[in-house]
Amino acid sequence: MSGHSKWATIKRDKAANDSKKSQVFTKLTRAITVAAKKGSDPESNSTLRLAIDKAKEARMPRDNIERAIQKGSGGGEGAQYEEVIYEGYGPEGVAFYIHVLTDNRNRTVSEIRGLFSRYGGSLGSAGSTAYIFSDLQNPAFDIEVRDAAKAKSILALAEALEDLDDVSEVFTNVKVPDELLNSLC
Repeated sequence: MSGHSKWATIKRDKAANDSKKSQVFTKLTRAITVAAKKGSDPESNSTLRLAIDKAKEARMPRDNIERAIQKGSGGGEGAQYEEVIYEGYGPEGVAFYIHVLTDNRNRTVSEIRGLFSRYGGSLGSAGSTAYIFSDLQNPAFDIEVRDAAKAKSILALAEALEDLDDVSEVFTNVKVPDELLNSLC
């Protein structure tokens, strides 16, 4: 896939890496901004300290971290981010619990609703799936999906939701058998 020069190859690789890094930095900046609203001192704000640690782990520049803290504590200019939870059901009644950091609720809910309808699901009201995810890592119950087409649709929906810039985390209660999962990959 090499071009006519070494620079063409470097340029392509650099563009791909910069794009990935930009997405990660955007999500980390939002997390720091929201955490800084609860206090700008990392020593007394464990959420902020954790967000800063993740940013440092991703090699985010110190200036960006400081700017995000300043913005969150009210000193910076620009958009104000808020934490929002969206809930919905995908194909086969699989529950989705989506944690979002957004500067525009209307845009985000429109994007999420569009993805749910594209993949055969529906956006639910607040609290519609929260009871399933009282412990986020261990849902109250799992739904096992054995149909390859449905499993592919559910996994594609989860991946599409995670790819949205505003989405921080996506939780679901789907269980796909290993042999089916291996055949899909």
